[in-house]
Amino acid sequence: MIDPASKFEYPDAWVSLCRDRAELALVQCGLAVLTSDGTVLRRGFTTGTTAAAACKAAIVSAEGGELDSVDVRLACGIVAPVDVTARDGIASCFKYSGDYPGDVTAGIEFRAMFVRFQDEVALDVGTGIGRWDHDTPRYGKGTPAISHTAMDCIVDSMASACATRGKRGALVRLEAIDGERIALQTLNGRIGVVGGISVLGSTGLVEPWDDHLGQDSVERARRAERAVVTTGRVGLRYGRLRYPDREVVLIGAKIQAALDSRSKGLILFGLPALIIRFIEPTVLEGTGYRTIEELVSSAEGERVVRDSIEKFKLMHPGHGIVIIDRRGKVLGEAA
Repeated sequence: MIDPASKFEYPDAWVSLCRDRAELALVQCGLAVLTSDGTVLRRGFTTGTTAAAACKAAIVSAEGGELDSVDVRLACGIVAPVDVTARDGIASCFKYSGDYPGDVTAGIEFRAMFVRFQDEVALDVGTGIGRWDHDTPRYGKGTPAISHTAMDCIVDSMASACATRGKRGALVRLEAIDGERIALQTLNGRIGVVGGISVLGSTGLVEPWDDHLGQDSVERARRAERAVVTTGRVGLRYGRLRYPDREVVLIGAKIQAALDSRSKGLILFGLPALIIRFIEPTVLEGTGYRTIEELVSSAEGERVVRDSIEKFKLMHPGHGIVIIDRRGKVLGEAA
């Protein structure tokens, strides 16, 4: 079974441990993930997906009628049904967070109001959605805090709705109810987004676990009874799937600090780039390769991974290590 969102191939042993066919059906369509002990965890929808659903529903219902669901094509390519409440051009969609435990925007209402049909798709961003208070490399001062992938999803959904009505485009006004208050619980103030929440979503889905953003990850790893430390969100995702009974902690580049925090019991888990560079800082010298990813993908890759793992175990005998590729396949490991 392959996850259509991440392209991760679930081992048959994991699949056999899950006896609930309905739950496995959610995994097959990408709306849930399967862990190594057979547990199924539901994904949620991002603010971008939620906003797109509201905008689409507003257009579809503009000429009368009611809706309780619309299909949205997510950034990862999945087409997913999203619950809405829509009537006569006014639509609401409440953000569903799945099994993600710490989603501060869970349940927020996006409200979309159809304004008129016109020659092109256009979005009027209203209250509750933040704006940048300074120029950035990708966004100008005063522009709405809507990521490019989220905006693409919104525009695509609006265009699809217009096509069902035989129209070329439409103007819709979008707002996030109580967004300014909810934004105070996020990191928006630190990055220069004011007046509301950000509308985000690189895949359109919310993964069912906390990435510990803003927390002391090294201290968290030190205190955990059984911990897996990972360098990035790819490792976080697959670490959660592989080790559902352990605390999986995102530590970024703080590998040495995490390993030094305790004498044994950690598993270093993640992609080769940061991990192999940590173990062997000069690994690329004389190889002709510019990145560790290139080196690991070459004919010498297996040897490089094997040698790095052996060196790690000599350096940190009380800890384990697992190196994976971007699809979650284990390239090498040692207990």
